[in-house]
Amino acid sequence: MRLPRDVSGRELAKRLEIYGYVVTRQKGSHMRLTTTQGGEHHVTIPCHDSLRLGTLRSILSVVANHFGNTPDEVADRLFSRS
Repeated sequence: MRLPRDVSGRELAKRLEIYGYVVTRQKGSHMRLTTTQGGEHHVTIPCHDSLRLGTLRSILSVVANHFGNTPDEVADRLFSRS
């Protein structure tokens, strides 16, 4: 799947609620999200207006690794139009 180029940190945090992530704290320009699905897991996301493609890809890889999926499966679930 082709990743969107205009995803903000806040939008990604909102979409990650599908996987049970909630913002547990924010310090400066970074948010820490935590999920308890599949064991406790934390991920840090910058609160930028538009995330760089490499940053987005890295975050999706970390989430995918925790849930035993591929980054493409996570991206499909988060960004599919259906």
